[in-house]
Amino acid sequence: MTVAPGCLVTVCRDCCCGSTRKHPSVDHDAQLRRLRAGLPAPHRVRISDCLDLCAQSNLVVVHPTPAARRAGTRPVWFGLVLHDTVVDDITAWVRAGGPGVAPLPAALELSVVAPALRPGR
Repeated sequence: MTVAPGCLVTVCRDCCCGSTRKHPSVDHDAQLRRLRAGLPAPHRVRISDCLDLCAQSNLVVVHPTPAARRAGTRPVWFGLVLHDTVVDDITAWVRAGGPGVAPLPAALELSVVAPALRPGR
């Protein structure tokens, strides 16, 4: 039996995201462990260098499954992911199918941010 590919979750961890200097009350390592524990295969969690949206740190980007991407679904960017509740809401949404598959819960809509625009993109 083949398992359909899951979502890819990118967690920014660079100059501002994951910084105890900027967010001293957040346990950034625990936040990453929580995401990884809540999103086993077929989903993947990866760490990224700066995603150029430092004012919205901590950033988490949820990329749709390959099938949803082929159907035109784009990644969803979340900013100010600083509380376990938001991490848990993201995890539950991804487990339900994520972008293009499961409706975005109203509570998560409050955390959606516009992606950074980099030159050449």
